[in-house]
Amino acid sequence: MLKRSLDEIKEKIKKGDANVFTAQEIKEAIKNEEDIKFDDVDVVTCGTCGIMSGTAAIFHIGVTEPGVFQKAKKVYLNGVPAYPGPCPNELLGSVDVIAYGTEHSVRDHEYGGGFLFKDLLSGNDIDVEVEAIDGQKFETTVNIEDIPRAQIIGVRMAFRNYTAFVNPANDVVNSIFNGIPMKGGLDQFSFSGCGDLNPLQNDVGRNVIKEGTKILFNGGPGVVLGSGTRSSDTKPNLMLTGDMLKMSSEYIGGFKTGAGPEIYDSVAIPIPILNENIFNDVKIVNSDIPLVVADIHGRHLPLTETSYDKVWEGYDERPTFNSSNFKKEDNIEVQKACPTNAINDNGTINLDKCFGCGLCAYITKNKTYNMNLGSVDLEIENKNHNIPITCRQSDIQRGKKISVKLKQEINNGEFEL
Repeated sequence: MLKRSLDEIKEKIKKGDANVFTAQEIKEAIKNEEDIKFDDVDVVTCGTCGIMSGTAAIFHIGVTEPGVFQKAKKVYLNGVPAYPGPCPNELLGSVDVIAYGTEHSVRDHEYGGGFLFKDLLSGNDIDVEVEAIDGQKFETTVNIEDIPRAQIIGVRMAFRNYTAFVNPANDVVNSIFNGIPMKGGLDQFSFSGCGDLNPLQNDVGRNVIKEGTKILFNGGPGVVLGSGTRSSDTKPNLMLTGDMLKMSSEYIGGFKTGAGPEIYDSVAIPIPILNENIFNDVKIVNSDIPLVVADIHGRHLPLTETSYDKVWEGYDERPTFNSSNFKKEDNIEVQKACPTNAINDNGTINLDKCFGCGLCAYITKNKTYNMNLGSVDLEIENKNHNIPITCRQSDIQRGKKISVKLKQEINNGEFEL
């Protein structure tokens, strides 16, 4: 078997001789029937971006001068509950808190931890409310410059296998698996996963991605802690961590769903091509990857399956706005439904916030927003259905972008394998 050592690859990178490819570059070459051999590839950078519910952040936040209150009982950040502890911080005037990316604000049900983390990384001021154990209440504001330490931990991230959802019943289901409540009648299709760009899809044997593997986590340095919660041989995922203060607001944020706000993250992981088995693993393409389709009433209710080429290839990554068709009264519903609040009052799209989910094109009247998301042909209960794709809960564009960033950092010597 052909093989090379990690030290050999690192030496080639140091000399500027390494062949580093993004996963999308490898896949395109394979689809174009280019003859790529083991000797042609040293590292492949893989990326994914999507809703990752198991995200939490640990902060140290100053509230008052020392000696003012003994201990915090309740803490709210922009109305999002944050949980004091485990250190009591008695009489120090500061608190250690844990905030969940899926926690909902007590002020605004559509604002949650994901939006809070993005606001913080964007440099915005955050309202802090503290109730002490004796009932005293304190308020202050902080921004990222005031926080000396912040760490994000993802307990189940970057799943290798995701599930798509449809509603075969005649009801309406509020679910985290669709950006809006999903009506029955099999006329909506929601899915997650970046397919053949996803890191664990490119390392199915877990020959490379292990405890201690260095990664890019929301644009900053991170590390794999090991397998994530709910991880299994058939549906593996990862537990990750990284310094939040080194992350970028571009790669993390809130995502509204039919059941309230969630959080999305972006992850890139390098695959050093140490032997032929690893090389063969990274040659997987979307048509090889099954996508289970389940009933929106529960992911334990599989109905059929399709594959990732049917949901990603040949379709638009972002919507376009037709200003000549815009009517403010018609735009209210679209603006309210946009999962990342990317639709402005004048109908234009804030592309920095846009996730490419496609809901604006599905909801719009008069074709104000256009986006080709495609459709899938499914056989359900012995009947054939063509169902339009109406919501993506993964962002292929950000997945590609973070894998390109990782490639650049490897070539520049900023990221060491």
